[in-house]
Amino acid sequence: MIKLSLKQPALTFGAGFFFFWGGNFSAMAQQPDVSDGVDERIVVTATQTERTWFSTPASVSNVSTSEQLPGLRIDAAELLGGIAGLQADSRANYAQDTRIVMRGFGARSAFGVRGVLLTLDGIPLSMPDGQAQTSSILLDEPDNVEVLRGPLAALYGNGAGGVIAWRSRMPTQSSVTLDTMVAEHDTNRALLQGSWVDSSQTHALELTAARFRTDGPRAHNSAERDQLALRWHYQVLDNTRLVLRLDENDAPLLQDPGALTPADWREDPDQTFGGATTFNTRKRILHRQASLSLQNDSASPWYVNAWRGEREVEQYLPFPGSAPTSSGAVIDLAREFSGINAQYTQPVLENVDVSVGAELEKQTDTRRGYVNDFGERGELRRDEVGRVETFDGYALADWQVARDWNLIAGVRYSDLSFAVDDNYITAASPDDSGERTDNALAWSFAANHNLTDDVTVFAAYGRSFAAPTLTEMAYRNEGSGLNTALAPSFNRQSELGLKWRMNASDQLSVSAFHIDTKDTLLVDQSNDGRTTYRNAGETTRYGVELEAQWALTESVSSRFSAHFLDASFGDDQPAAVAGRRIPGIAERSAFWKLDWQLPVQLPLTLSLVTDYRSDIAATDSNDVIAPGRTVFHAALAGQFNTPQWRIEPWLRVDNLTDKQYVGAVVVNQGSGRAFEPAPGITASAGIEFKRMW
Repeated sequence: MIKLSLKQPALTFGAGFFFFWGGNFSAMAQQPDVSDGVDERIVVTATQTERTWFSTPASVSNVSTSEQLPGLRIDAAELLGGIAGLQADSRANYAQDTRIVMRGFGARSAFGVRGVLLTLDGIPLSMPDGQAQTSSILLDEPDNVEVLRGPLAALYGNGAGGVIAWRSRMPTQSSVTLDTMVAEHDTNRALLQGSWVDSSQTHALELTAARFRTDGPRAHNSAERDQLALRWHYQVLDNTRLVLRLDENDAPLLQDPGALTPADWREDPDQTFGGATTFNTRKRILHRQASLSLQNDSASPWYVNAWRGEREVEQYLPFPGSAPTSSGAVIDLAREFSGINAQYTQPVLENVDVSVGAELEKQTDTRRGYVNDFGERGELRRDEVGRVETFDGYALADWQVARDWNLIAGVRYSDLSFAVDDNYITAASPDDSGERTDNALAWSFAANHNLTDDVTVFAAYGRSFAAPTLTEMAYRNEGSGLNTALAPSFNRQSELGLKWRMNASDQLSVSAFHIDTKDTLLVDQSNDGRTTYRNAGETTRYGVELEAQWALTESVSSRFSAHFLDASFGDDQPAAVAGRRIPGIAERSAFWKLDWQLPVQLPLTLSLVTDYRSDIAATDSNDVIAPGRTVFHAALAGQFNTPQWRIEPWLRVDNLTDKQYVGAVVVNQGSGRAFEPAPGITASAGIEFKRMW
């Protein structure tokens, strides 16, 4: 059992589980509605206290989903565009999740998200062992996203790379919404939502259903996904709220066309890897989760969250997996997970707030592997049960030293344990049961100083860690059994930054950072869906990030971000690797979005996006490089309102110049298939009807 934890950076004391609907539920109550002015948005992720972007001593981005281009909302990258330091690579492959890298953290991920904590309204989307899947999120729900980077992220435990916190708003009036969307490649998505709010605003109930179908831009690229979400909000007292959340994500068919070799990609990026059809590579996912949250917003605020869920995955890989020690090539995984966290904040002096908290999580994986008999399930090759347990305790002090000075300091202790019981024991496959326990102490401190009412500077320093997930320990290069030699990596992070604001619409932030990592977790080998990992000794990362937004005129506004990141192996690596770039990470990126409210009678907004990313190494030796690209997107959106109706049509075109580029890379791909091609020029459109009472 791995004891991991990556949650709120304030302390929480709590124990026990809240059982409901057959298990634990957790959902942090939704944040109260706050001002649309960017500098007034509360940054709950950084300090767990009501703190604005301007006064938070950290690199924090707060972007409303309405500031992104309208779209189908089928890829998490749609909600993460233009955030400095965050590399969100869309694979255009629905059997694999969006590839998310933050300041180089997460680059090791062959699928899903690693090293970065994901939450929705405080509900952890990351599993107890640190793995997360963005495909389980109903992407229509978030109202805005907050992204925390740098040393303060150490207070989230195993989410050392940063925090991506989506937030939604509680419905304020009864309504029915119908949203229908279409795109090329026979893609269509529909959403139906009903909201009920009682006259006293004490109860609110919301039910959402979404259906997605596509043939995909390549052969063997079809996908089907159905989602259901139920939300119940209850105002228990004036300052106490309860939220119940039930979610189901059913994806019965997600075909996997596979990545391409650089030569095949240059010849025809729309082709499909031959093994995908030979072995009918595909994935089936069923994810259910329930959560319950109780939150108090008094002078001494507190909350308790409990959650429970289950996830079933069946995946067919593009090879037989028939060898006695191969573990098979048909993955059958059944996962149960649950957790509870709590937090209490108390003013202890006139200008000091102290928060304390704790978190307990559990995960059980029943994993079987079978021979892939050309797309059919064959003989058993693996049968094991993995258990993960995590316990964390943490504390945070927030001290307003003087009118223009603020200090934050925190510490977090994490206890991580995992164990695997092997039930597939033969002469060729011996007993591979094993266990491992780790503990880690993470800490951080930061200071903020207002030079003027509109300019502030901050500095932060901290120690964080990232533990391997149960899936990452699942395979070894030689033989069978857990890779118990895989150890957590530890990071020392430092950061300096400056923020400037003129008003709610005009602001700028710039930060410089340095990260030293010991025992970095990296992909060792990746062969047709099976990936092994290693500790890479010492690595160094340093860089600069810039974000700005401003109103050029009353009808024209702009948002810009850019980053430079040097991420390289240390001199303790073999000669072929020492000093070279860490694969999977773009050294440079830039994003510019221009919004123009057209001077016509209809309320229409034209949006133009320029998105640049430099080349990316796909191997440790840097002998495979995905070329850089600059792509352009455009969208036209309108909003028509009456007292009872709101109608929002939109039209979008991605990759306006039909550029051939690599959407994401597969790191250290053993067979050379390292490039996941991005689609060419693609048009989509949608319209939303909302009737309100």
